[in-house]
Amino acid sequence: MAAYPQGPHDLGGDCHAWLIPEGRWGESNAGLVRGAGVSLLVDTHYDLPHTAEMLEGYAPLTSGHPIRTLVNTHSDGDHWFGNQLVAGPEVEIVASEAAAALMTPAAVSELAGLSERTDRLGTFIRGISGPFDLSGIVATPPTRTFTGELDLDVGGRQVRLVQVGPAHTPGDVLVHVPDAKVLYSGDILFIGGAPLVWTGPVARCIAACDRILDLELAAIVPGHGPVTDKDGVGWVRDYLVFVEQEATKRFEAGESVEEAVASIDLGRFAAMSEQGRIAANVLNVYEELDPTRPRADRLEQFGRIAAWELDTEETA
Repeated sequence: MAAYPQGPHDLGGDCHAWLIPEGRWGESNAGLVRGAGVSLLVDTHYDLPHTAEMLEGYAPLTSGHPIRTLVNTHSDGDHWFGNQLVAGPEVEIVASEAAAALMTPAAVSELAGLSERTDRLGTFIRGISGPFDLSGIVATPPTRTFTGELDLDVGGRQVRLVQVGPAHTPGDVLVHVPDAKVLYSGDILFIGGAPLVWTGPVARCIAACDRILDLELAAIVPGHGPVTDKDGVGWVRDYLVFVEQEATKRFEAGESVEEAVASIDLGRFAAMSEQGRIAANVLNVYEELDPTRPRADRLEQFGRIAAWELDTEETA
């Protein structure tokens, strides 16, 4: 993956991206769409300092086009924990109904508390959350929710919200700006890092990629990683199809989840970062194939990823 700078990226058509390299855990992207006299912001960041830096960096663009709409693409904290710095009586915060149900004070405290654990999961969480400060966050949920699709007017411009979750999370939303041919994907897309399916099924993540590929687009902003094009979308789709097929073969052969994860050779996908996400992705396929299997919660999913990553480090 080519290096790319942190900060604002002009996508053309008065659309912008704010990128945080290298797009790893917590290093999420945001976006800005300007219309006549107003702007729409796509997502905030994992903590208040990173969100404040973004808002300051966008100040030259928003001084005459104040942010009047904030869209959160989904319920993971690295895409909404900074909402309080944008919220106000003149700002509408929009998310899917399914995402909003998870954007709670408990979600903030639970995630912040993971770094205090004394087990291997705590070690892993501290390692990936080092650049972030989760203090002072006040849960600031959406003021407007929807299901399906919603068209927003941003100073005379159409911005279309398309719910594709449950996929990565229960309420993922694509943000499409048709006149600029720009799309903000949230965590349906990870570019450079392994895709991650918390909720699934994996088939819905594949379908979301197909939805993106059906659009006429000039620029695609992933949830993590550099701005991409349809080749990048195809790469994510190929990975998801590969995982689904390989996990299904092993499920049908009677292998356990652990045996399946250990035996899958990532091949051309091995260069991606966050390869430990294979542990959560395979588990998701097994849960879909066996409806009697209890669904793992986020804590168990994180634990499996952490074990894969830490075991790999120890044997390297």
